[in-house]
Amino acid sequence: MKITFYGHASLGIEVDDVHILVDPFISANPNASEVDIENLKADYILVTHAHQDHIVDVEAIAKRTGAVIVSNFEIVSYYEKLGIEGHPMNHGGKWDFEFGTVKYVNAIHTSSFPDGTYGGQPGGFVIEGERKNIYIAGDTALTYDMKLIPLQTKLDLAILPIGDNFTMGVEDAILASDFIECDKVLGYHYDTFGYIEIDHEDAKRKFFEKDKDLMLLGINDFIEL
Repeated sequence: MKITFYGHASLGIEVDDVHILVDPFISANPNASEVDIENLKADYILVTHAHQDHIVDVEAIAKRTGAVIVSNFEIVSYYEKLGIEGHPMNHGGKWDFEFGTVKYVNAIHTSSFPDGTYGGQPGGFVIEGERKNIYIAGDTALTYDMKLIPLQTKLDLAILPIGDNFTMGVEDAILASDFIECDKVLGYHYDTFGYIEIDHEDAKRKFFEKDKDLMLLGINDFIEL
């Protein structure tokens, strides 16, 4: 499993020959200017919620690639009206895709499209692959629901928001890693706007002091599990 960071909360995930994008907010993100959405491959697009900074490139990429959108019922319905194929889910439900089992889990946030359309309840994704399991938290506060995840899934990596103000900050993300019993964390949803700028070295130090590993990737950088 290869995970590439495209800035903010945008990720590319490769599982064998399957390409998955998560929350593509790239063309409107000045920090991701070196990423060309026309060159991105996508068989699936996972959408955690409907805010602009998570969906701005969904329509263009899906129409170009034919990618299937995986999200909550309301978000999938929104895109189906635009002629885009989707797979609707809701909290607690899971589905076996060709790249692994996906479960849509709770997130504490809000969700609406830029045009004001209701975007359903926000969520995160637990992906159980053939060899590795990951948790993509989406935009969320710290929540006790996270404690349910390790009761069913042993995680190899957690992808957690750390920018604070709109989501968890560093301190709550450390607690979240305790809740989900995963000490290997990829941080995201930070630095894009003034409200969510962080001190990178301080964040890494706070995780290190709790015997945890916080990874902060540059744009287009990747890790392999």
